Amino acid sequence: MGHPAHVHFFKNTIINLKKDGHEVKITARNKEVTLALLKAYGFDYENRGEMYTGMLTKAFGMIKIDLKLLNIARKFKPDILVGVHNPYVAHVGTVLRKPVIIFTDTENVKIASYLTYPFVQAIVTPVFFKEPINLKKHVMIHGIKEIAYLHPKYFTPDPKVLEDLGLLPGEKFIILRFISWGASHDTDLHGIRKGSEKELIQKLAPYGKIFITSEKPLVGDLDKYRVNLSPEKIHSLLYYAHMYIGEGGTMAAEGGILGTPAIHIESNSAGIATGETCGNFLMLRDIYDLIYFYPTQEMALNKAVEILNRPHAKEDWRKKQEKLWSDMIDVTSWLTDFIERYPDSLRGNKNKNSDLQ
Repeated sequence: MGHPAHVHFFKNTIINLKKDGHEVKITARNKEVTLALLKAYGFDYENRGEMYTGMLTKAFGMIKIDLKLLNIARKFKPDILVGVHNPYVAHVGTVLRKPVIIFTDTENVKIASYLTYPFVQAIVTPVFFKEPINLKKHVMIHGIKEIAYLHPKYFTPDPKVLEDLGLLPGEKFIILRFISWGASHDTDLHGIRKGSEKELIQKLAPYGKIFITSEKPLVGDLDKYRVNLSPEKIHSLLYYAHMYIGEGGTMAAEGGILGTPAIHIESNSAGIATGETCGNFLMLRDIYDLIYFYPTQEMALNKAVEILNRPHAKEDWRKKQEKLWSDMIDVTSWLTDFIERYPDSLRGNKNKNSDLQ
């Protein structure tokens, strides 16, 4: 587990596997609320170490993490290793000569891919994924990772979160997201301008109460906007929000999927919105009209104000959400079956890939 979203993604699959009599060993890094989520869900885990920042430090850190995971795996003796675009399990699986299954939905992360793809046996992606992958390994599904934990079969929003934050039923509020930009794939990417956070809040505040979720420390009076909520409840809050706007791509996708207008702010070094090269984002925008993405906060804010001025925006998003659910598979059930039937499941999906190209 390298990110809080990974905990959500695997949670129900782990529960399914354990119900079917399998043993599961969880390893995790201390990023954001990853460990807190594992504890909240009652999962035992081993901490594989802290995050590393800077390319040189990350290189040395990779060796250290590989060795730690190898030691854990040798004691546990797994039959299969699974992760989300995870080079560490890929390397350990190669040393142990055990199959590795990874899921990825993020394009344009060349270094991470070079360090991962050659060492795994199965690479699962949404059918909308924009990068070519070795067809012998590539498995495409009509689903995205957020579906694995937000599917109505597994997720029911809890209205008590409104009470926890002092909100009245129906009271409008907006979730604003800041990220730390410390991941390897965040190099040369840009989001909300440093120092402009208050200005952004002031322009959104007339439309609802502001709550901030942030990977980085909030300085000065920004901290008063921080969400004070247990991490496993954030999706319920996102469900009831009238808008999500911010730098976090995962939360943007989650918001749209939950029927909340969602706007992502992120650009590459050429000043182009990163969503333009992301298959999931293009799908959620162009096919379902659930999220939007922009390279600058000015463009994002203009769209946000336009949507917030619509009297029935939330109801419109709920209708669009229903169309998404009718088209997507139950990703958790699919992943459970794929793991349990491997390698037969891989051979079967190779035949399906030709129909999805």
